[in-house]
Amino acid sequence: MIRHESVLLREAVEGLNIKEDGIYVDATFGAGGHSKAIFEKLDSRGRLIAFDQDVDVDAGPDWGEQFTLIQANFRYLGHFLDYLGIESVDGVLADLGVSSHHLDTPERGFSFRYDAPLDMRMRKSAELTAREVVNEYGQQELLGIMSRYGEVRNSKTLVRHLIEEREQKPIETTLDLVGRIEPVIRGHRERYLAQVFQAIRIEVNDELGALKDFLKSAREALRPGSRLAVITFHSLEDRIVKKEMKARQEVSAAKKKLYGPGKPIYKVITNKAITASDAELERNPRSRSAQLRIAEKI
Repeated sequence: MIRHESVLLREAVEGLNIKEDGIYVDATFGAGGHSKAIFEKLDSRGRLIAFDQDVDVDAGPDWGEQFTLIQANFRYLGHFLDYLGIESVDGVLADLGVSSHHLDTPERGFSFRYDAPLDMRMRKSAELTAREVVNEYGQQELLGIMSRYGEVRNSKTLVRHLIEEREQKPIETTLDLVGRIEPVIRGHRERYLAQVFQAIRIEVNDELGALKDFLKSAREALRPGSRLAVITFHSLEDRIVKKEMKARQEVSAAKKKLYGPGKPIYKVITNKAITASDAELERNPRSRSAQLRIAEKI
C-alpha cells in the first residue's frame, strides 16, 4: 500500500503519545504511511480518521471498521468530526506540502521536471488551475504570490517578464513556463524553479488558508492532554504552525488590561523543530526541508 517512505515517521507518531483506545486523525493520508503506523498502535477500541482531498487516493480494503477515510480538504476537519458524532480526539497529525505521488505523476503538473499541462490542483474538481494563475492574474496579484509564497528574490523582474511572454502567446505547460522564465532565473536554477512552482501551487490550492482553518479546527477538536504534530516543508507553513502552538486563549480587551493575555492553549513539546536524521536524509532526500513541531493541548 505504501509507495514511499513517509517523512519523520517514527518521530511524528511517537510524538502523538498514542493511547491504544484513543481516537486519532491523520489529516494528510497520502500514501498511508503515517496512518498505518498510528493504526498499528491502536487496539480494538481505537479509531483512526484520515483526510485526503485527492480522489485518486485509495486506502485499500485492509483497514476495517475502525478506520475512516474522508476525501475532503483537512480544513473541514471540524465539520466531518461533527458529522461522525466525534466530539473530541486524542491526537492530530498533519504532513503538509505536496506529496511524492503528486510530484511523480507528470500529468498533475506539479513538477518542473516533466512536461504537462499547467494544473497543480490537489483536488481535481477545483476550478482554479495553474494555467489561470499564470495567464490571467494581474501584475500585483502575481507579484504578491511570487514574493510572499515563493519568496522569489527578483519577483518584480519575473512578473514583468511573465506578463510580456503571455501577451505574445499563452503559457500552456510546465516546461513552457520553465522555458519562458529561463532568462530571468537568478541563483541556483532548480531552487529558483522550485520557488516559482511552490508559489503557484500554494495559490491554486489556497494552502495557507487551508492550514489556518485546519489548525483552528484541530485546536477545538483536541481534548486536554492530547497532542498536535505537524510536519512542514517551508518557512511560510512553519511560521503559521509555530505561532499557533504559542497562541493564547482570546480574552476581551478589558480582561487583557486587568489580567494580561489569556492562558496558553498548548504546551510546546518541541522547543526546536525536529528534522530528519542523516540516515533518513540518505534514504529520502525529500525529507531535507521537513520540520516537525509537536504541542500538547492544555
